[in-house]
Amino acid sequence: MHRFLIVIEQAGSNFSAYSPDLPGCVATGATREETERLMYEAIQLHVEGLVEDNLPVPSSTSYAEYVVVPA
Repeated sequence: MHRFLIVIEQAGSNFSAYSPDLPGCVATGATREETERLMYEAIQLHVEGLVEDNLPVPSSTSYAEYVVVPA
């Protein structure tokens, strides 16, 4: 079992997502929910490809935090 942080951003009229721990693994979708689902599938395929190629699956080292500053 692997756990990866994903970042979802609004990109004009759609959404895009990426994982800082898996460079090049990205997804786009019409909604946030669709993008999250497609990113899950992209990560699953990415990890399966690494395993099939006998390459190491990276450990997740990224984390997210909100910073609050006065307006």
